[in-house]
Amino acid sequence: HPALEAAIAGLPTADATAALVRVGGTEGVWQGSSGVHDLKTDRPADPSARFRAGSVTKVFTAAVVLQLAAEGRLDLDRGARSYLPELIPASYGGVTVRQLLNHTHGIPAPDFPGTTVEEWYENRFRIHDPEDMVRSATSKRREFAPGEKQHYLNIGYTIAGLLIERVTGDSYEHQVARRILKPLGLHDTYLPGTNPRIIGPHNHGYQTMRLDDGTTVLRDVSVWGTTDGWAAGDIVSTTADLERFTKALFRGRVVRGPLLEEMFTLPKVTDFRSGDPAAYSVGLSMKKLGGREVWGKTGGRWGYNAAIASTRDGSRTLVYSVNSTDAKGQDMNEVAMNILVAAYGRP
Repeated sequence: HPALEAAIAGLPTADATAALVRVGGTEGVWQGSSGVHDLKTDRPADPSARFRAGSVTKVFTAAVVLQLAAEGRLDLDRGARSYLPELIPASYGGVTVRQLLNHTHGIPAPDFPGTTVEEWYENRFRIHDPEDMVRSATSKRREFAPGEKQHYLNIGYTIAGLLIERVTGDSYEHQVARRILKPLGLHDTYLPGTNPRIIGPHNHGYQTMRLDDGTTVLRDVSVWGTTDGWAAGDIVSTTADLERFTKALFRGRVVRGPLLEEMFTLPKVTDFRSGDPAAYSVGLSMKKLGGREVWGKTGGRWGYNAAIASTRDGSRTLVYSVNSTDAKGQDMNEVAMNILVAAYGRP
């Protein structure tokens, strides 16, 4: 408990303006919050606030695909092109559904307007169509042959969202709500669609940006469209809801039977860039912390970093939201890293 308190003490700082943390499981329970609701009023951060969870969305998307596989409506070993023949070209015909989910597909990222956070901010209300993003990505040469390497990108999950819609004849958002949010009672979790605002109580997110004169400012980025993320990164939630989801997932209440093992199976390949062993499974990733395996998923949207994590046996779960001032930077936010180490130990 002292280590967790120390990890989030003293906010706001240059790195983060707020932090919300929940630790659960059979080894003990702890909840804490620090920082401010916003920099104008300096009100204390709301511990039950909603926040953008970024790529934690991928866990929900993967779970829905695995449910559909269990129902026989999707085959993980079948080519994604067989479900979306008009969208995925023959050059990517060898990519399977499983490879989309474990980032071994070899499809590059689509093109987006801008290369800096300042340029992305100018385009923050642009609506990105999932099919257009897939066309942009698949018009390029593949990065590697399917199944040979791993490269963590959003595009596989954009295609997975479209697969869900194709085989169900329903919207991705409604399928997630019907299959996961409603059965688990996740009343503060939702998929925002084209709405750039966070509905309901939320702590403001800020991003460091450079002005034309070379100086830097903290800009409020709480209002920012997430259609570029969609099924890969647009979910809004709370620490309480994500804790409930994490516990249910690891107990086999979301994905049932043998298919749950897909989420705890790392492909036997190396990372496309670093050459390190693959760290991502279907939906989750694995880190060795404090001498044991910790499975989970981090996420980042401008102004917000989030994560869910658990030991495989559920003895210690962790959910955090950190209002990072550089949420999509190269390095992990220091406050978020301190929370992870306080909860599980060092790598």
